Amino acid sequence: MDASPDFPRQSRAPVFNMPGVVTASIAVLVAIQAIREYLLSDVRDIQVVLDLALVPARWTVWFDPSRVAEVIQAAASGDPDVAAMREAFARYVTGQQSLEPWTLATYALLHGSWMHVLFNSVWLAAFGTPVARRCGAWRYGALALAGILAGGLLHIMIDPLSATPLVGASAGISALMAAAARFVFQPPVSGYGTQPWQRTAHRPAETIPELLRNRTVVSFLAIWFVTNLLFGIVSLPLGAESAAVAWDAHLGGFIAGFLLFPLLDRKFPPTR
Repeated sequence: MDASPDFPRQSRAPVFNMPGVVTASIAVLVAIQAIREYLLSDVRDIQVVLDLALVPARWTVWFDPSRVAEVIQAAASGDPDVAAMREAFARYVTGQQSLEPWTLATYALLHGSWMHVLFNSVWLAAFGTPVARRCGAWRYGALALAGILAGGLLHIMIDPLSATPLVGASAGISALMAAAARFVFQPPVSGYGTQPWQRTAHRPAETIPELLRNRTVVSFLAIWFVTNLLFGIVSLPLGAESAAVAWDAHLGGFIAGFLLFPLLDRKFPPTR
């Protein structure tokens, strides 16, 4: 006689069983990229980027019009083959004298290429899924939005003279990644087995001292920061020439997600 408990079978593999809000997020990003690639003319697509991407120089000049000359000079430096084009774009942006505050969030809806959007979709599925399952849809969305806003602000602060449009959902994904790091790498609770039904369903997020004692978390954070440092040194655009992804936006999003997660996390009874 088999005395083992009868547990329900998973109808689908976990990788194909994402929460609806994560699936919807990926679908939106892919749909926007498809519309830009296949339905919009080049002129209209450029206008979409101008209207929705985050341009630090636009914000800098709006708050301090006296820095227009600095922005133009910074754009004209570097590779002479594209300097004239960058300078012309900088003159256009600074001549608008328009803040366009919505771009602090909408830049995350655009991507530089299919490779860029697919790369971000993979990471969103990997780290958005545990956060959405644990916290629910609106907390998942709030964390992602906070990361997007924080990433955009840090990018403006670090590179205020840049006239290059910033695009990509990486800052929001970095926030979800940081949030997930606070609970997905927890060691098993003493007294429980390693099978899923023998683990406690919910455990509080680890505190910073607990995280620093967790070698898996420390290794993960070290790899993440080194990778982003390399992004800053190498300046890989992951797509179109006119739309680079900034390492500082990743960092701003990560910090926001790491610090805000305990405030947005659901409250669970302590483990025994």
